[in-house]
Amino acid sequence: MTKIPVGILGATGTVGQRFYQLLDCHPWFEPVFLAASEKSAGKPYKEAVKWLMDTPLTPEMESKPVYTCYDEKAPKLLFSALDSSCALEVESYWASKGHKVISNAKNHRMDPDVALIVPEVNGDQLSSYSTNIVTNPNCSIIALSMALKPLHERFGVLRAHVVTMQAISGAGYPGVSSMEILDNIIPHIPDEEEKMEEEIVKILGTKDKPASITLSAQCNRVPVFDGHTECVSVEFRIKPTLAQLKEAFHELKPLNLPTAPEKPLWIHDDPFSPQPRRHRNLDKGMAVHIGQIQPCPVLDYKFTLMGHNTLRGAAGGSLLIAELMHQDFWSAEPWLRSGRGDLAPRPE
Repeated sequence: MTKIPVGILGATGTVGQRFYQLLDCHPWFEPVFLAASEKSAGKPYKEAVKWLMDTPLTPEMESKPVYTCYDEKAPKLLFSALDSSCALEVESYWASKGHKVISNAKNHRMDPDVALIVPEVNGDQLSSYSTNIVTNPNCSIIALSMALKPLHERFGVLRAHVVTMQAISGAGYPGVSSMEILDNIIPHIPDEEEKMEEEIVKILGTKDKPASITLSAQCNRVPVFDGHTECVSVEFRIKPTLAQLKEAFHELKPLNLPTAPEKPLWIHDDPFSPQPRRHRNLDKGMAVHIGQIQPCPVLDYKFTLMGHNTLRGAAGGSLLIAELMHQDFWSAEPWLRSGRGDLAPRPE
């Protein structure tokens, strides 16, 4: 099968690097366009990037040229790992020219005409939206929405409270300084709590009817490299037994896609699970791990969950969206394979 050419906007950052790592040997997509800032443009990738991934760059990866984010060589499918400071303009530009943009940035997530997708949770909502931009949610809310989806379907989630312990890789590179994070917890991540509380109702609802869920989030940065851990308490419309609650978690079905985990939710009986170091890379780093499921004296039940923030919560989640769209909508779209379309000049 001829692979679909794709591009990465923000290819030299940590999420952009993860995109390149995942796409390098992908069976459906081929990364042909790497874009970054003006200071990186014109260099081979090995000179433009400070490579942080746990697999080495291949000679072919190293030699690929870096372009600006507005270069006319951009293919029709683009993954955006751009910082929110520039994502709005760049993503809107390419979408207006008929390109498909799958974004990891926050800027378009709550736009009423933009899909906010976790494939196992609300992938069926893709057909309700016609915009050329599709967004991947906040990394913490992806894991939480996967845990709440089967519970909401069976018992109706009314309220939830979540305390997150978020890895330093979520802050990008160079991120939080060692003087701030070592021997410390930082009890504030700008905009994070608001994003979680807003996005959950869009993900678990529909385009025309947000979910009637009240979420209270408290977000903390902790000295863990990868893997966000969350302590969750939930109140239900129909209160389940503990056995029914555990059974419901198994109802979130896996997808038959290259990047999808074999089991979206892993349920752990070990009282010391889940742990980022032990569990974050299991099942391609794309599963969410749940443990400590027990009655809650304030709401109904509480549990702990953990997910890999740069795999499941960023690049891997966006790639899974592209795979779902390819499977459902794009497999017969020759324009995607043709590379460039008719492009307007870069805006001043």
